[in-house]
Amino acid sequence: MAKPSPALLRNVPLFSDLDERDLVSLAEEFNERRFSAGDTVALEGEGGLMFFVVESGELSVEVHGEAVSTIGPGAAFGEIALIDRRPRTATVTAASDVKAYGLPVFVFRPFVEARPQLAWKLLEAMADRLAVAESR
Repeated sequence: MAKPSPALLRNVPLFSDLDERDLVSLAEEFNERRFSAGDTVALEGEGGLMFFVVESGELSVEVHGEAVSTIGPGAAFGEIALIDRRPRTATVTAASDVKAYGLPVFVFRPFVEARPQLAWKLLEAMADRLAVAESR
């Protein structure tokens, strides 16, 4: 099964400060996922145990049935699932055919625990999400 390139992962802000060795190690833990246009990738209110990095295609994001954003190549989503086991906060649907890579939370937690700088990046990402949510 194909793995993401370290270059793709480096474009994700969460991973941008990792050294090449860590990027290569992390890339090995991802698994390729393909979605057809119209497929639901994440469902608001359902459990989420996977983080995704998009290689190609576009996804739409809805919160409470309202379109709030799109996700394209190089973007990532599902980081909240990496922190806790709460239900998904949005529905993400493939707007086109999508090639992405998924990382399960049980793999990511020990990776972050060994790299405190990554935990800080997760905190910053959560603060950004909170600011957006509060502005609505």
